Amino acid sequence: MKRALLFFAVAFASSLLPYDAARAWWAGAHVETVKAAARAPSEQLPAFFREGEGLIAHASIDPDIIRGRDAPALRDAERPEHFIDLELLKGRKLPPTRYAYYRLCQELGINPAITGTLPYAIIEWTQRLAFAFEEHRRYPDNQYIRFKTLYIAGILSHYAADLCNPLHCTVHYDGRANPDGSSPHTGIHAKVDGLPEKLELTADDFALTEPVEPFEELFKGIVEEIHASRELIDFVYDNEEKLPREFAVERMRAAARFTARLYETAWSYPFKNGLPSWLDQSRSIDSPFNMEKEPDAKK
Repeated sequence: MKRALLFFAVAFASSLLPYDAARAWWAGAHVETVKAAARAPSEQLPAFFREGEGLIAHASIDPDIIRGRDAPALRDAERPEHFIDLELLKGRKLPPTRYAYYRLCQELGINPAITGTLPYAIIEWTQRLAFAFEEHRRYPDNQYIRFKTLYIAGILSHYAADLCNPLHCTVHYDGRANPDGSSPHTGIHAKVDGLPEKLELTADDFALTEPVEPFEELFKGIVEEIHASRELIDFVYDNEEKLPREFAVERMRAAARFTARLYETAWSYPFKNGLPSWLDQSRSIDSPFNMEKEPDAKK
């Protein structure tokens, strides 16, 4: 009973957190990250995907757009997707699926809305992209599948870039956390978020010149990237007064590389069952539902 009360008390507290507390990288940084990722040398990604960086970049900022206060249900669902506070798990390993993670949080008496769900947003959108790529392989001329693929890639890129912001992988997200776990809101989070745009970094500044490899184990790769990002938490605080340009370039390059690896992983995803047997996307690309035009009522 006490655990349940604690769980719901924490849930209530999460609703009091400021809206921008978990916002990572300004829109320009997300767009430039996509460009660098899409332009990375690749021996397998299809041409339409690499040529569609404009739509991917356009979609990359959607996860922040939809967190407005006018849609409280969507805002509540979206906010935890942008961070993961590993310290709150008390040394326990992240489970590989979202609902196994929820069960762990319940066992620990913590609320996943406060701990964050970022790694699950990444693995789920990577798998969505894998299915879209599989559809494209079967129906390479279907433009709707192409558009869907580019949109999914954009959403995925947002979460991938968020993970490469060290302050999105720690409870110390805006100043060193108070003993009760609350944030002092020092403003360092906004300083890190805005650094790439303040420095006017573009994709050319952190371009990937070597081909990237897909992850052999997707979730393991995501967790390793979380820990790589967390290794820079102390550096961020030690250099709070003047974060160096080299830090921003390195983090943007890491975000682009991580995103590109997720794209490669989705393309080479090891399907065993593949698409459902009932799926038929061979209909006219001019009418995705292959429906007869309704007769003109005036005739």
